[in-house]
Amino acid sequence: MNTPPPETPRQESLIEYPSLFPIKVMGEKVDGLVHAISVIAREFDPVFDATTIELRESKGGKYLGVTITIMATSREQLDELYRTLSTHPMVKVVL
Repeated sequence: MNTPPPETPRQESLIEYPSLFPIKVMGEKVDGLVHAISVIAREFDPVFDATTIELRESKGGKYLGVTITIMATSREQLDELYRTLSTHPMVKVVL
């Protein structure tokens, strides 16, 4: 007798949507990094406020941590934002 495999329950999200969601992006400290990250953030959150960006330089000054806070509206939005940031040539790490 062939029994269908049990259905995998859909994973519950730990995030309530919509909500403000911080994302840390790191890259080499070069001209244009913060602007590039802001442009991407605005693509996914039209009301993104660039004045909320937090910057943290690495100890040696070679890298820059950029924390953006966007209005997350769905898991799909966050996944695509992470993919877009991660594939940008100026970005080294997205957390």
